[in-house]
Amino acid sequence: MPHKLIHARLIIILFLVLSNAYANEDKTSKKEAFLMSQEAILLMQKGNYEQSLIQSRRALTMAIHLKDNKLIANCYNTIAANFDQLSEYDKAFFYYNKGLIYADKTNDDELKNWLNNNLGNIYCFDKKQYEKGIYHYKRSLQYSTNIKDSAQIVFTNLNLTWAYFDIGQYKQGVEYLNYVNKHHDKHGTTSTVVALNMLNGMYQSYQNNIDKAQSYFNNAILLGNEGNEKSDLSYSHLEFSKFLFKNNNYKEAYTHLLIYNAINEELEDEEKHSKANVAGINLQIDEYKREIDKIEIEYKTKEQSHLQQQSKNKKILVVLIALLIMLFFLFYFYAQNAKLKHNNKLKDIQSKIQENIINATINGQEVERKKIAAFLHDNISALLSSAGMHLFAHIKQNETSSQEIIKTKSILAQAHDQVRDLSHELMPSLLAQFGLFEALDDLCEKNSNSILQFKYSSTVDKTTRYEEDYEMKIYFIIMELLNNITKHSEAEHAKISLQERNGSLKIVIIDSGKGFDTKEFKVLEGFGLNQIKARLNNLKGGIVINSKINVGTTIKMTIPIVYLKKLATPVFQSQ
Repeated sequence: MPHKLIHARLIIILFLVLSNAYANEDKTSKKEAFLMSQEAILLMQKGNYEQSLIQSRRALTMAIHLKDNKLIANCYNTIAANFDQLSEYDKAFFYYNKGLIYADKTNDDELKNWLNNNLGNIYCFDKKQYEKGIYHYKRSLQYSTNIKDSAQIVFTNLNLTWAYFDIGQYKQGVEYLNYVNKHHDKHGTTSTVVALNMLNGMYQSYQNNIDKAQSYFNNAILLGNEGNEKSDLSYSHLEFSKFLFKNNNYKEAYTHLLIYNAINEELEDEEKHSKANVAGINLQIDEYKREIDKIEIEYKTKEQSHLQQQSKNKKILVVLIALLIMLFFLFYFYAQNAKLKHNNKLKDIQSKIQENIINATINGQEVERKKIAAFLHDNISALLSSAGMHLFAHIKQNETSSQEIIKTKSILAQAHDQVRDLSHELMPSLLAQFGLFEALDDLCEKNSNSILQFKYSSTVDKTTRYEEDYEMKIYFIIMELLNNITKHSEAEHAKISLQERNGSLKIVIIDSGKGFDTKEFKVLEGFGLNQIKARLNNLKGGIVINSKINVGTTIKMTIPIVYLKKLATPVFQSQ
């Protein structure tokens, strides 16, 4: 803990203050009060706190009777200092504040300096209210500057440094540390040298100057072991332990932490011993004592009531804020969830509409394929065949035929062949006549060439027939995928395999081509895969595409089978 009042120094200072104040005072009562207050200070310095408190109370009674604000403030300061030494910090805090009230009514800046310094100690290092403590330290520094007390200026700068460093505000505290480093040799004392080395070690640790920090901490511990500043020594071990832990030296950090705890236990034992020595103090020695106790009790009661009310108000405020925050987040999440659901619903609707449009388009195309194929085969092809037959009959009847008739016959035959090929391309005759598996086998054979070979494999009997519309849709899906392999894959080999499993048709198409990135929408759209997915969704089927660049592509489809319910009517009525 930073330095409290140094008893010997306090005696000298208060002695000089009181001497200057009362040198020319010829009233016996003031002299008696002055001597009594000095005796109280001497008793406190010897550790006789019981007698010191009794003498301080007597001197205080006389000082109040004399209405001497300076003497009253000094008596309160001595009473507070006794309680401070007994670790009765609440009582010390109360009487320091009482002393400051009377000191502020005087022009004694030295007395104000000490009271503010002591209040700063309690606020910072007992109550942990650093903002208030720093305020009193700065007031103490102002008064010590006014009286040009260089030693006290160094002392208060040291306390300010420690207060700022204790809350991690090194940038604010370094200016005070620099002042102490500059002036300590001339105006400091040996009682503060341990703390100064420790604070320098803390700042160098903050600056990550490891060697300098370690040197300062070692010096602080060395000086602390040689001197009597146990409190500063214990804190030096603690801060050194933190520094070592920060730099991953855990073993040595733990050692210094144990030393800190051991010294702390010694200090606590000494504190308990001091309290035990004054366990039977009876301070009710006169009417004034009872008045002071009454004031103290009333103060504590009001403070406790005020704190309770503050605590109650804080709890209510915290609950209200928590409820508001909870309501805000609930509303926010509800709104976001509703928005997300709405957006997802819109996307689903848009996707469904797009899929329906694609399916409607595809279904329309397939219906038109069937109509056009049937029209070409049953009408146009039949007419061309009829015209060819009549022309052939005319040639037979006339032994000599003109060159124009022969050419016409050739053109009719060519037109008939083209119409037939177009009809079969729109609706393969094998598909209508022999079914899906024969048509796919034929498709693989037709698409194979010297560059790319398609291999067909099926565990399903070729004579198996499904519902006509189902077969047609499966055929055109596979035909589209084979066209993609031919156009885009640059493969040398491709394989299509089919099998029935659990009422579904399993189709696997593999190629050894260059592959593609399945995450790129443009690629999927360019290959027509989105349309194929839409067709499969319409059939309640699924598709999985695995492709790797320069390795190849594997496409797996699973489509529920729609079996043939009745004998299908051939697409081409003439068959």
